Amino acid sequence: MILKIDNLNKQYSNGVVALSNVSLAIFSGMFGLLGPNGAGKSSLMRTLATLQDADSGSVMLGEIDVLNNKEEVRKILGYLPQEFGVYPRTSAVELMDHLALLKGFIHKGERREMVAHLLVKANLYEHRKKAVSSYSGGMRQRFGIAQCLIGNPKLVIVDEPTAGLDPGERNRFYNILGEISENVIVILSTHIVQDVKELCTHMAIMDKGKLLFSGNTDDALQQIKGKVWERKVEKAELPKYQNEYKIISSKLTGGKPLIHAFSLTDPGYGFAKAEENLEDVFFANLNDLV
Repeated sequence: MILKIDNLNKQYSNGVVALSNVSLAIFSGMFGLLGPNGAGKSSLMRTLATLQDADSGSVMLGEIDVLNNKEEVRKILGYLPQEFGVYPRTSAVELMDHLALLKGFIHKGERREMVAHLLVKANLYEHRKKAVSSYSGGMRQRFGIAQCLIGNPKLVIVDEPTAGLDPGERNRFYNILGEISENVIVILSTHIVQDVKELCTHMAIMDKGKLLFSGNTDDALQQIKGKVWERKVEKAELPKYQNEYKIISSKLTGGKPLIHAFSLTDPGYGFAKAEENLEDVFFANLNDLV
């Protein structure tokens, strides 16, 4: 199945342009959508999840017109928003059963079997009788993925799923996403480059509602191959380098800033060629350098 987005536009009543002529083709597997806060990622996700209308453009999921046939989309959609509420004092197994019933699974035995399977998949079966409101952040996100998978969806959308998770919970979350993406379109919207690096073979970068890049991660790295240079500088020297070079990133290493500069040729002055990575691709695209 292919998700095809053509010239999608959305402007809010306060004048903010959330989506500007966004066009993408997304295939089965894990697709990473990168961008800073305010880039338009959540607006795109909410539109694909049938939670808001676009001003213009089209979205097709296989043969289904997403913008004009929302009920059909919802039958094969799994959605994990950035934040989701739960009923207080309601256990995981009760809430999953309720959500499965809302999704049209009317036979109790079928629901019981499916709910148990999904809670096992999310490594929550031992905690199935606990209230979801009492779960840790990582457990709640795993519950979110479990409810996403009710009914074997063909499209799964997860919006900023690993924000706030510790490394162990993040790895568990990665494993679940990796498993479900084999035969399903999974769109991972995030501002965390590491998430895309770990999981995705195809990606897009957005900023201010516009699509800056789309393609596979190898193509993304090829964009900057041989064009990123690095060196350590003193903290007091950082403003000077920022004025004189196209600095795309700076991070403290051993107490000193390690700067990455974008240049088509060797800038000299102690710079060495840096190994290309997706973080540099991200910042280079945001700064309109490629």
